[in-house]
Amino acid sequence: MGSVIQLKKQINNSYLDLRNSVEDKLVLVDEKMISKLKSNVDLVHKMTEYHLRTGGKKLRALLTLGSAKLSGYNKGGRDINLAACVELIHAATLMHDDVIDNSEIRRGKKTLNSIWGNQSSILVGDYLLSRCFEMMVEDGNLEVLKLLSSTSTKIAQGEVLQLQHKGEVDMLEETYFKITSSKTAALFSAATKVGAILGEKESKYKEALEFYGKNIGLTFQIADDTLDYNSDLKAFGKEMGNDFFEGKVTLPIILLCQKISNSEKKILKNLFYKKKREKEELNYVLNLIKKNNIIKDCYKKADHFINLASNALSVFEDSKEKKILKNLTTFSIERNF
Repeated sequence: MGSVIQLKKQINNSYLDLRNSVEDKLVLVDEKMISKLKSNVDLVHKMTEYHLRTGGKKLRALLTLGSAKLSGYNKGGRDINLAACVELIHAATLMHDDVIDNSEIRRGKKTLNSIWGNQSSILVGDYLLSRCFEMMVEDGNLEVLKLLSSTSTKIAQGEVLQLQHKGEVDMLEETYFKITSSKTAALFSAATKVGAILGEKESKYKEALEFYGKNIGLTFQIADDTLDYNSDLKAFGKEMGNDFFEGKVTLPIILLCQKISNSEKKILKNLFYKKKREKEELNYVLNLIKKNNIIKDCYKKADHFINLASNALSVFEDSKEKKILKNLTTFSIERNF
């Protein structure tokens, strides 16, 4: 348990260091999002206001601001505008995600679709994306416009690919990482590359931050997927099994399927093909995961991407900004599972 507490503290410290380094600008990012989401349509206003109140870590916005700072950008408010834009793209994908997954809870609160219905949630998600494209055009940089518009396309393709493979417990790891690269890592990658574009850095720095963001995104998705099945985190009040109850096949299930017997695999397949799964069935899967050391296997995969992300920053000279971004990559390297 001591190692888990140490891990939680380390994650929080690296995140807080990044947040504190750009706190003044993050306040302006929040203000920008509020102003951009204003609408004369009452339902749009209610739903966007509710979403903003649910909070979130704003990690993608923080990475945009942190990468811009590392790249020497200090010429105005473009980083604020684009950090808000990246965060709103993420918000729109969450709204669409919750409809696809029939999710009722996010960040401990009711989802938009569970309150106002699927149709309104899809349309308000589209409204957010429309606002994002306005913000890209306002920025006026064609490279930024190409990057963020192509990222939106990748995310949509990743969503469709995940839907196509729903319930496949024997999904190839390659397919999982293809989905994750599009659905999650693409926006992390864009968020960090935007910073280098703002700093007018050479191609090698843009590519380095793009690669850094991609691997941070892959790591965070693995961590998120793994937390859903990590029974060691019960002590922190972590609610487990959301992905399981939604029938979403993630890395722990894919790795588990590679290790278990044919009879256990058959049971697992039947569980994920069912329309509804029960608590005792989750306990069955949790026991299999613990028995086969799947959590440890997942974090070994994450460590690979952590190292790639950390090494990507080597092209930058040592600085406080570089250290902060590098520390964000180290939380899984020193795990003791």
